[in-house]
Amino acid sequence: MASNRPAPEAPFVPSQRSPETETFGYGSYRTDEGPWEEWNPTAESVSPVRGKHRVAKQRGGGGFARSSTVLGVGVIAAFSAGGMASANTGKPPVAISMPDLPSVGSLVSGEDAPDTAPALANFGTEADDTPQGGAADAGEALRSRIMAQAESQQTQVAAKAQQAAEAAQAKAQAAAVAKAEKEAKATAAEAKQKAKEAAEAKVEAARLVQLAKQYTLPTSSYTITGTFGQAGSLWSSGYHTGLDFAAPTGTLIKAVHSGTITEAGWAGSYGYRTILTLDDGTELWFCHQSSISVSVGQKVATGDVIGRVGATGNVTGAHLHLEVHPGGSSTGIDPMSWLRSKGLNP
Repeated sequence: MASNRPAPEAPFVPSQRSPETETFGYGSYRTDEGPWEEWNPTAESVSPVRGKHRVAKQRGGGGFARSSTVLGVGVIAAFSAGGMASANTGKPPVAISMPDLPSVGSLVSGEDAPDTAPALANFGTEADDTPQGGAADAGEALRSRIMAQAESQQTQVAAKAQQAAEAAQAKAQAAAVAKAEKEAKATAAEAKQKAKEAAEAKVEAARLVQLAKQYTLPTSSYTITGTFGQAGSLWSSGYHTGLDFAAPTGTLIKAVHSGTITEAGWAGSYGYRTILTLDDGTELWFCHQSSISVSVGQKVATGDVIGRVGATGNVTGAHLHLEVHPGGSSTGIDPMSWLRSKGLNP
């Protein structure tokens, strides 16, 4: 620390006050002391003060000691306090102005120096005049940050919900499109199947027309009185094995289709029977005839007369009993169905 500057020369002026009340420096006036000599401190006579500085208080006064040392200590303390305040409260540093103090000569000579107490008293308090908004600003910043994070999270949640809704809508639309496509395919397949069936039916109808030209019903002016599979005691097998065309005796019996006569004569309960074997091996049995018009081995064409309706054999009246045996089997099939398969409708 730099030493105090030498005080300027000050002339000694004896006081006009009473010796009993005169005070100078640090004590009262003594009449037994003296003689007094003038002391003019110089740079050579005033040694620099090192180490701790002692500060003398003015007797009878309550102000601060007017010393550069006090100023230095006060500046350091105020600066430290200002720095701590800045560190603790977040306030910006406060500029400190250095008051212009008198020299130490005033302290020695006893002259009244300009009163600097107000400046020292105000020193270090300027920092208190700064705004106290540091903590509030930090809290506001934290609040703004939290609100921003919350808003960001809400935005993300809303975006995810929007994406989920769009995905669900897209999935529903895809499902609807897939369903529509499936229904369209099913409708198209059904229409195609119907068209195919219609085409097949048309072809079959054309075929039956051609077959009808090749096949004919065995008789005319008839009534169906018995069908295939009927149960009853009238038949030895327990059920009806053919199709009965009731007609007056003597009604002509025709060849249903072209073929060869393989049997013609009496057949017991069948009465007079003629068997016509077609080219595919199917046998047609014409039973209960009153007369036979063909012989075995004879070739006949569709519509040729082969006999007449009668009531021979096990019968209750005149009729033609027709049976169909595919491949010459002993068990027959329904003649009604077979005739319809050839385009005929008994």
